[in-house]
Amino acid sequence: MRSKKRKRDRKEPNIAIAPALPSATGRFLDRELSQLAFNERVLALAARASVPLAERLRYVCIVSSNLDEFFEIRVAGLLDEMRENGGIGPASPLWPAYLEIARRAHALVERQYELFNKVLIPALARHRIVIRNHAERTPAQRKWVREYFESEVRPLLSPIGLDPSHPFPQVVNKALTFVVQLEGKDAFGRASTIAVLKVPRTLPRVIALPPKLAPGQQAFVLLSSVIRAHLEDVFPGRRVAGFSQFRVTRDSDLWIDEREVRNLRQALRMELTQRHFGHAVRLEILRTCPPHLEQLLREQFALPNEAVYRVDGPVNLVRLNQLVDQISAPRLRWPSFAPAWPSKIAPAAEGADMFEALRRGDLLLHHPFESFEPVIQFLRQAAYDPKVVAIRMTLYRTGTGSVLVDLLIEAARRGKEVTVVVELKARFDEEANIDLAERLEAVGAQVVYGVVGLKTHAKLMLVLRREDVGKRSRLAYYAHLGTGNYHPTTAKLYTDFGMLTANEALCADVERVFMHLTSLTKIERLRHLWIAPFTLHKRVLAAIANEARLAKAGKVGRIIAKMNALVDEATIEALYAASAAGVRIDLIVRGACTLRPGVKGLSENITVRSVVGRFLEHHRIYYFRNDGADDVYLASADWMGRNLFRRIEVAWPLLDRRLKQRVIDEGLQPYLDDTADAWTLGPDGHYRPPPRPQGGRSAQQRLLEQLAADSGGS
Repeated sequence: MRSKKRKRDRKEPNIAIAPALPSATGRFLDRELSQLAFNERVLALAARASVPLAERLRYVCIVSSNLDEFFEIRVAGLLDEMRENGGIGPASPLWPAYLEIARRAHALVERQYELFNKVLIPALARHRIVIRNHAERTPAQRKWVREYFESEVRPLLSPIGLDPSHPFPQVVNKALTFVVQLEGKDAFGRASTIAVLKVPRTLPRVIALPPKLAPGQQAFVLLSSVIRAHLEDVFPGRRVAGFSQFRVTRDSDLWIDEREVRNLRQALRMELTQRHFGHAVRLEILRTCPPHLEQLLREQFALPNEAVYRVDGPVNLVRLNQLVDQISAPRLRWPSFAPAWPSKIAPAAEGADMFEALRRGDLLLHHPFESFEPVIQFLRQAAYDPKVVAIRMTLYRTGTGSVLVDLLIEAARRGKEVTVVVELKARFDEEANIDLAERLEAVGAQVVYGVVGLKTHAKLMLVLRREDVGKRSRLAYYAHLGTGNYHPTTAKLYTDFGMLTANEALCADVERVFMHLTSLTKIERLRHLWIAPFTLHKRVLAAIANEARLAKAGKVGRIIAKMNALVDEATIEALYAASAAGVRIDLIVRGACTLRPGVKGLSENITVRSVVGRFLEHHRIYYFRNDGADDVYLASADWMGRNLFRRIEVAWPLLDRRLKQRVIDEGLQPYLDDTADAWTLGPDGHYRPPPRPQGGRSAQQRLLEQLAADSGGS
């Protein structure tokens, strides 16, 4: 395996555009530990009795999914650095950092399985939803499981007995696998003792038993339990003396030398074939795994003891989402709600003219409380309207079977100039984006992949429409800008703002951004948009410095910012300086935050809170009081080095005072007032929940009640 020259950003270096400030001891919290702390807060939701039971189990699965990516990318990068600088072990200067990460991760996983086994499984059983292991199954259930194994599972299994001709097989990333110790002789009279059984990913991990076999219950069996019960059937004539499920997590970061590659799509396809076989970074095994089998696996994957996670239950908890999806009791889920359709325009069924509505003023949408359908309707009208001559759009994540991609294809078929900037390097969506790029190209759409060395993360759509004004014809511009992806499914789960506009100055800025992305020419001066990697960081620092200047002059300095992560050191230093000048700063940071708040003489005027609730907090909002001007920006970018210097990102201002106040009232103030889902970061790096009074205020619930058309569904 070749070494990856990854661009790690543990300290988010600000490269040539803004030289990094020297890191002072104690001024910054550790990013990896902060990311683990976020998952601790997610797991705390799974422990809350006020959360519906099926959703609590889903949060356990979400933690597992988050940890997978944490190990695949963040821990993998740390281990990669150690490999390149002397090896993994106590001799490495990075070893203490790795040990602390491992300590916190082990403790988190221990709590996760304890909650799963001792709280959630018994609670589900009280609602007559059960997972039956082999010992608990009735004779009729065992008979059904055996028949299922023989017909659906066994034909797909290919056990491998280890000998010199059959070395340890290549185990793909995160695949459920068994290691088995056998007694007796094989078919050739040899005493081969170890076998490996890879479980096909095509098989469901959670299998529902027929209702007639579990009257009055929803009963399930896990695929791992089905295989475990019939291991000796897989190895006829041998006795199973010991076994364990295991799952290995591998380095999954892709690396492409874009300075040398000639065809990015082709290079990515080749790299994707290697993703499943990167360096091992974590090994999950059963707590009951025999010590000699554990040692065999640890040596096979060249991992230190600290990378072995011994668990009391399935090694692939993330796949229990299949159980959550099959639970039939609505009362165990979040109450359903109907996202509101904005009153400014009629519902799609009534044939709203989106272009006419936007000529009357900007339309702000707050997802998921308000519907994403107006965005789809906007593109649908653009695709079918004969007056529309061109559509330009960025795509980062869209989901499979996206209606938006279908509409772009339809527009191209109808002869419109369709230009789509597809980000092929959207992590873990690379293959899907390659496929959609090929679909678009097949109908004549112009597909570009952004700028070499930068990911296109901005969320932009531009429509050019030929309209008659008096006796003249002119091109009119309409645009959509968003803080979230063009992904109808996540628009129901993530909090985001999107804005549809016909504002000429904003649309002209969006048009210049697209011209830069497609032609690679120097971007023209933008009137309103801040764009990374050129002006966004400078403008943010200038806005922070302006608040400090005002405070020093005896005026009110005020900053409120909401984002997913804050780790850029230059931005943090600017916030420290503003705090010292007397600026009051409230930060709402969902995930990793390396700013140390509340330190006397450094950050005593800064608070950091994280809100973790039913929906994933995703919008990015920057508020600067600016001597009463109340500047409000929405953005696609977090305050991280990768967003500010290694991506195409945009932030745009709210120019309409009414919409500006809406963002403050909906996107900021409720989160500052939250006493139900908020956590406060202390100077020691630990998050603590504020006092949670009975019936505490939840920002998300408040917004549901305020905005959603129907927040009390069944």
